[in-house]
Amino acid sequence: MIARMVAGFVTDLKRGSRGSTSPRIRLLYVTTVSPTVRHFLSPYAAHFRALGWRVDAAANGTMGDAVLLEAFDRVHELPLSRSPFDLNGLTRGIGAITRVLGSGYDIVHVHTPIASFITRLTVRMLPPDMRPMVAYTAHGFHFHRGGHPVTNAVFLTAERLAGRWTDRLVVMNDEDYEAARHHRIVSPQHLVRMPGIGINTDLYARSSVEPDAFNRARQEVGVGTETPLFVAVGEMNRNKRPSDAVGALALMRHADAHLVFVGDGPERARVETLAELKGVRHRVWLAGFVEDVLPLVGSATALIMPSKREGLARSIMEALALEVPVIASTARGNRELVDADGFVVPTGDLHALAMYMDWLIDHPADRRAMGRRGRSRMVERYDLRNLTRLHEELYRGMLEGG
Repeated sequence: MIARMVAGFVTDLKRGSRGSTSPRIRLLYVTTVSPTVRHFLSPYAAHFRALGWRVDAAANGTMGDAVLLEAFDRVHELPLSRSPFDLNGLTRGIGAITRVLGSGYDIVHVHTPIASFITRLTVRMLPPDMRPMVAYTAHGFHFHRGGHPVTNAVFLTAERLAGRWTDRLVVMNDEDYEAARHHRIVSPQHLVRMPGIGINTDLYARSSVEPDAFNRARQEVGVGTETPLFVAVGEMNRNKRPSDAVGALALMRHADAHLVFVGDGPERARVETLAELKGVRHRVWLAGFVEDVLPLVGSATALIMPSKREGLARSIMEALALEVPVIASTARGNRELVDADGFVVPTGDLHALAMYMDWLIDHPADRRAMGRRGRSRMVERYDLRNLTRLHEELYRGMLEGG
């Protein structure tokens, strides 16, 4: 059925196929949901459009996003579900991405697992002379050390299958790089290692924030200027393990420390219940979605990242660029990002997490030195200008070398 559905759009694809129109390079970014495009990929659209490229985006929610309508030449709505078990969503997604490909692209760059798998499958079902080149950036494979054996096997099988349809696989950390090589997900010449997708270190700088904004951000969550404050940023889901941060807060020696969660998600109610049980509810703040996180993160004693699984966490980059040290779990990518600019603790070790939270309060000079070192590394290695250059090399290699 899927093959017949794709075949029905081949005529449209031929009208817009590569080589039949202008030599202007056509690039399409595909993700599952539009916030991924807005927060991570809009700077790339600006860069490549400035070079004369046509840059489009496709995701669920794009048509209602004014930022994306301005940032890209064209946006496409994809009715994708975030659940891999939603078969109707899978069918709708394949039909939608097939129609999008009818616009004709030279390169399709896919992010996020569901959108990436569906897009690569759809491209594979097109006639060979109609297929664009496909790059896939893995923001952390869903099979990983410590993962459940059955889950790991399922996701590894999916990655190895889709790897056959991938012209370039981009990975963000050493563990994923070694896993891709070991399991031969793609050929070695098609495997690319990049330090994430970049961060605008000019924007994420203390000098870019009004001095009073740090205090105002604390006041908005009811925390005094001298009170120790730890911040956790991200969706409150099981993978992020937000309850670990609450448990560690309850174990700290410094009973005046506060914890702020930026973001929302299915674990919110559990976090609130646990905070009540631990007697720290009055020191735990759930800020929900925050439009501008710079002042709040920049005012923190440290960022807390207790996740079970990460690729290369953007929130860690942002904190370090703001000269805020990080306490993170041993999830892959965290070790590389944090380095000596904070502490890495075993995932789930609440006592170690609490110990380092106390240590950072007790050692303000060391804390500030960690922050300065962190910013220096972010500017040197992870700055957006470096990553746009690496993406230029990636796309040039695909267009010239196949």
